[in-house]
Amino acid sequence: MATLIPLDSVDPALIEALLDRAFEPERHRRTAYKVREGVDWLPALSFAALDRDEHLAGTIQCWPVALTEPPTGNGLGKRHPLIMVGPVAVLPERQGEGFGQALVTASLGALSPQAPLPQVMVGDPDYYDRFFGFSAKHTGGWTLPGPWDPARVLCRTDRPETLPREGMLGPWRD
Repeated sequence: MATLIPLDSVDPALIEALLDRAFEPERHRRTAYKVREGVDWLPALSFAALDRDEHLAGTIQCWPVALTEPPTGNGLGKRHPLIMVGPVAVLPERQGEGFGQALVTASLGALSPQAPLPQVMVGDPDYYDRFFGFSAKHTGGWTLPGPWDPARVLCRTDRPETLPREGMLGPWRD
């Protein structure tokens, strides 16, 4: 089974190499990268999975993002903080061994129960709903800074009534 360690204890070059193998080197052009552009991942919610031989088999990163409502009369839309989960990356030859599920479980388990921000991701709706409760039910009016499939923009929250019906998903910046 996997041994999980904090991602910030892993050499960044190894993380990048794993992401390239899991998603392809052109992954930086994907819309999910634009959503989190210019912000650093959250170390407390980001992990690495090591196999029995202590080799890196997978990673998960979480990011501070915001859903910004459409502008109002003052020209500014209200920003709602969210946690973007992903990428969840597992080496192709190690997929199906439970590394990804262990990483997502650890990341979601590390969220503070005192202030649980909604979590958002771009992913497979069947898988992430079945195992983790992510759904596209409340994200239909959201937009992203690039091409996206609305069915794959997923959110998980205990309080869906607090989510805006419309807004642009992007990086959280002060």
